[in-house]
Amino acid sequence: MFGNLFEEDEEGFSPVTVDKRVDKGKDAEPPPARGTVNLSGIRNQGGTCYLNSLLQTLLFTPEFREELFRLGPDELGCLEDKDKPEAKVRVIPLELQRLFAELLLLDQQTASTAQLTDSFGWTSREESSQHDVQELNRILFSALESSLVGTSGSDLIHRLYHGVVVNQIVCKECGNVSEREEDYLDLTVSVSGLGGLEEALWSMFVEEEVFDGNNLYRCSRCNVLVKATKSAKLRKLPPFLTVSLLRFSFDFAKCERFKETGRYTFPLSANLKPFCEQAEQPDSEYTYELFSVIIHKGGCHGGHYHVYIKDIDELGHWEMPVRLCVNTNIAVLVEIYRNILSGQEASRTVLVDQLGQKLLDKIGISWNKKFRKQHGPIGKFLQSQSDVFLLVSNGTRVTLKATTPTVAGGDAAPESQAAEEGPGAGDGPHWFDLNDSTVTPIHERDIQKQFQGKESAYMLFYRKAGLLRPQEAKQNRGYTVPPHLLQMAQEENVTLQQRRWGEYDASANTVQVRLHLAPQYRLENGALQPKAAAEDTVTLSFDRRRTVGDFRLAVYQMQDLWEGDMALTVARKLPAGLHLYNTLTDDAQSLYAVGVSDGSDLFVWNGREVSGAPLRMGCEWEPVLLTLLRACDEAAGDGGVAGSSALMPEPRGFPGGATLGALRQAVGPEDTLLCREESRPGCEGGGGSGWRVFPPADMQRTLKELALKDGDSLLVLEPQVFDTSLFSLTGDTVTVTTPSDCRWLQVESHLCAARGAQGEGGEDEGARKQAKISASGSTLLSEVKLSAIEELKLQDQFKGVPCCLRQADRTGKLLPPVREDMTVREAGIKLMTSLVLCPGAAPGPHQLFLYFTVSPPVGTEAEMEIIVEETITVKEVSRACECWHLRKMDWCEELGDALTDEVRRLKYRDKVPRRTLLFRRNLHPELLCKDVAFGPYAGNRPALAWRFSAVWVSLAMELISPGPRQVLTLPPLHDLCVPSPAFLRVWLLESRRPGRILRGNLQPLQKLKLASGTELCVQRLQKEENLGPKELLLNVQIGIPGERSYYPSQEVVWDTGRDGSARGLRQAIAAHCSLCPDSLIIAKYCPEKYSWMVISSWTQQVSKRKKKKKTESLLGAPFHLRDGDVIGGKNLLIDSNREFSTPEDELGQQRLQEEAGTWAKGYVALECKGSRKSRKPEVALSINVGMFR
Repeated sequence: MFGNLFEEDEEGFSPVTVDKRVDKGKDAEPPPARGTVNLSGIRNQGGTCYLNSLLQTLLFTPEFREELFRLGPDELGCLEDKDKPEAKVRVIPLELQRLFAELLLLDQQTASTAQLTDSFGWTSREESSQHDVQELNRILFSALESSLVGTSGSDLIHRLYHGVVVNQIVCKECGNVSEREEDYLDLTVSVSGLGGLEEALWSMFVEEEVFDGNNLYRCSRCNVLVKATKSAKLRKLPPFLTVSLLRFSFDFAKCERFKETGRYTFPLSANLKPFCEQAEQPDSEYTYELFSVIIHKGGCHGGHYHVYIKDIDELGHWEMPVRLCVNTNIAVLVEIYRNILSGQEASRTVLVDQLGQKLLDKIGISWNKKFRKQHGPIGKFLQSQSDVFLLVSNGTRVTLKATTPTVAGGDAAPESQAAEEGPGAGDGPHWFDLNDSTVTPIHERDIQKQFQGKESAYMLFYRKAGLLRPQEAKQNRGYTVPPHLLQMAQEENVTLQQRRWGEYDASANTVQVRLHLAPQYRLENGALQPKAAAEDTVTLSFDRRRTVGDFRLAVYQMQDLWEGDMALTVARKLPAGLHLYNTLTDDAQSLYAVGVSDGSDLFVWNGREVSGAPLRMGCEWEPVLLTLLRACDEAAGDGGVAGSSALMPEPRGFPGGATLGALRQAVGPEDTLLCREESRPGCEGGGGSGWRVFPPADMQRTLKELALKDGDSLLVLEPQVFDTSLFSLTGDTVTVTTPSDCRWLQVESHLCAARGAQGEGGEDEGARKQAKISASGSTLLSEVKLSAIEELKLQDQFKGVPCCLRQADRTGKLLPPVREDMTVREAGIKLMTSLVLCPGAAPGPHQLFLYFTVSPPVGTEAEMEIIVEETITVKEVSRACECWHLRKMDWCEELGDALTDEVRRLKYRDKVPRRTLLFRRNLHPELLCKDVAFGPYAGNRPALAWRFSAVWVSLAMELISPGPRQVLTLPPLHDLCVPSPAFLRVWLLESRRPGRILRGNLQPLQKLKLASGTELCVQRLQKEENLGPKELLLNVQIGIPGERSYYPSQEVVWDTGRDGSARGLRQAIAAHCSLCPDSLIIAKYCPEKYSWMVISSWTQQVSKRKKKKKTESLLGAPFHLRDGDVIGGKNLLIDSNREFSTPEDELGQQRLQEEAGTWAKGYVALECKGSRKSRKPEVALSINVGMFR
């Protein structure tokens, strides 16, 4: 029916666990146990979410489940005999029984539908392609009815879901009633144009359709056309009412499917008494309660199904879900994790990596998707709440502190949500969201979120309020389950427990632990360093389920010569060396419980000292590897640093908990200065760098408190170093000057000023000269330029010609010129680098240097350069350069935003240096003048058309509007003589045809939704025109009596705001053409198909509440009237021909059929070549059933 219309697309609306039919052998990992909700999900086989949702609904329909369980093997047969040819085994109901028993009784998180789909006769193609759940509901019920023929359950579906609707037509003349009954298993209700289920039922079963006027009814008794009314009523109500919502529709105008996502409400409890034929029974027989909502998330070509279900028998464990969002109060998250940890065993330690899954199981929300962006990783969040949580085992496990503060006050605490639920929130049935393998509790109010949107309700299941459940069925999973299925579940649960705890392959729990032995290490600079050049470790494989005591015994047996106590401490390798954290003291705990995982490091020692030195452990004493920089002797030349740097680096580690004063004592005398590198503009180049001296108050702070990390540099200066010229102290800042033999800049001359020749090697060697110029950080760049000109002997070439110094990037492209009034350090130029001497002026202290390019597409013209005053405005640039406008270009040379603020200065518009501006010629768009025909209804009226350039449209979005007043300013229209702009009409062209008229002179292009490449057309009028926003311009053609042709078309302005119905249009045309509205029939012409759509003259239905139904506008489906449409009219008083088509239309239709045949042949050829990617062929869903009659 629908094929793979609802196939799950590649986007994946929800995580899907694909059923791969896992082998249940000993080597296979056993399935996980049920979660805290104590309900089992169903694995997705690739595209069976629609099947999972319907099966869960049937499972939580207790009456259906119990009726199915009452059918024993004597009626259904046994699954063990299904392969015997003489056996009579009804496989589908047996597999459904087995699946329901697994979902109810087996201690596993998910169940598989593989055997059930095999009984359907499905292959992997059906299992991986999604179908419509409404279609599946009918097909599955039909298959069950066929499978149960000849059994006591043959009328199971009929008794529970069957209802009757009666349709009646009443003659207004004789009162004759003609009725017809229709059976239904589900009510299909419309969604389009309706606000909810109650309104849809009212329109179906209360409102009457009236036959009158041209739509009369032929009475079988009167035998003439008479007035009549048609209505429908519910004659029989089933115990369970299934409602299918028509969310998916087809747009015949656009020829495409679409999904109705508007708001559509449905009640939790509905009284169907007003819709029934007879209402003598008690109200309980007409009252229904909602217990299941199947939800579709996605569009018409792909999506995902899940279901909200009310647990009637209270089989699941419902915990109040916590309302969380991205900006959730931290106190709420803390309270949730505190509850998670409080529910653990006595040790109350949990792996940090497992907390994400525990949060998902508890509240159904992923940490990484919702909270990671705001709060960071879970471990970082827990560490920030150190007053509540305690991280152990090197931060891999977490536990609660001995006394944890409780969350108090406000609406942050989950307890406040219990009050929000009201009294008795924990009593009675609750709702759950069953999304394939995931089952999460929800509130009843969450159903309201499925009224609208891409994720909205698709099927509704109601049950009669009078269907009461027996008390013994409450919280009893085995209620009415056959004994053989109970025994099967018990045996399977025992097998699962054995596989989980005894028979599961030990390799899954075997970890590799690296042992570091204390005799092979020494303590140096706060970290453990191996004594030998190569680190010697021992790797031990061990089962992580065994205890710490067993592991300690295994280490003792490996180390026969070990004497005394043995301590096992978790260690980690850091850049400074090996560091120890917490010691494993509880021998009764398992390695898994204490956080030992595969690849962990353990340090084996006596627990007191290493090589006679005491050892500090923990995160606060983690060593930090710093780089100490000391002044070196340039004359000595040791270390090879003389001539390249004034500093000698020395890597060295220090305990993170040590104070800065202790570090100073370790590296030098008491009067030694410790400095930290200061990053500020101008200090990173120019022959000097700045360092800040630590103040005396920092000497009592630890390295962790000072935020020193691995790789940071510290400058160590003794008092005598200030006697040299390399170091100078000013206040608390130390400046380190580069040695004298490193103080130079290389200047290269470029006499070719064309930027297009850069890096192309087009210049001769005579035009490129190099010279090394002596300079320091305080040298002015103007002095460097003069020295370079003199050194390169270019006085004659640059005599009277401005020149400047520029840097070049790695590709050889020249960067903006440097200001000559700045020093080398202020300009950020590093010594021992190259500069280029080029023709051209350098910018002054109050000027801006800009790149710019001219004319269309970027990249076709070379960039040019300009120097402007920083106080110049955009308007002044436009005034100086007539018929130009400015745009920014981003770093990848793509068009950026237009400079629309004319009063802003370029200095503030372009804060980022080295930004390119784009100058575009012509403030007005270029025009391509040509005659454009208006189709067969516009005659030979001349028009002017033009196309906006892509750049101009994006710029003009906020500057001008394309109204007639602005159109007159275009150069090609300067010679057009019209009294006023009101004599011009501006059309938007669509497929070279006028589409709609642009109204209003003050609306910007952005509001009119005009994109790049938009085509407009200007039409000169004979009289003034000012169309309103709800006025429509139509071309009306009245048919010539007795001929298949029309009079010349006339323009009719129709005010749709007063009456947008067919009646209003007919009256407007009749008034314009002086015709009688009752004798006028009209139709819309479709030029693409050469066909006419008759606009019918039917009357609206009137309900019994005497309230007229809302009139549908012709602006919507299926007519979609708009400006320029052709409306044909026939005057029935003088013309009896109701056919609108002309001979030209028949010729056009014939031509279209020929083109369609040619296209179909070409399409088949393309399909054979594989050049067209098509969707999977749509195959109707089916279930194969054996013959049991």
